[in-house]
Amino acid sequence: MYINDHPPPHFHAEYSEYEAVINIDTLAVVAGNLPSRALGLTIEWASLHQNDLRNLWVKARNHESLEKLDPLK
Repeated sequence: MYINDHPPPHFHAEYSEYEAVINIDTLAVVAGNLPSRALGLTIEWASLHQNDLRNLWVKARNHESLEKLDPLK
């Protein structure tokens, strides 16, 4: 997530040389791509942290500091 990034609410996921932009509300890939396994794990993680991601989006838009979220266990 980047400070003052453009709507709709989304986050950037990177894996090796791949990058995807994922909509927080729908968990759909809106740009880029990830390998299938990496995408599946990313979506699983995001579904567990969807409310946290929404809150971080608001903080990012307000130029507040962002905390890290726990990884998938």
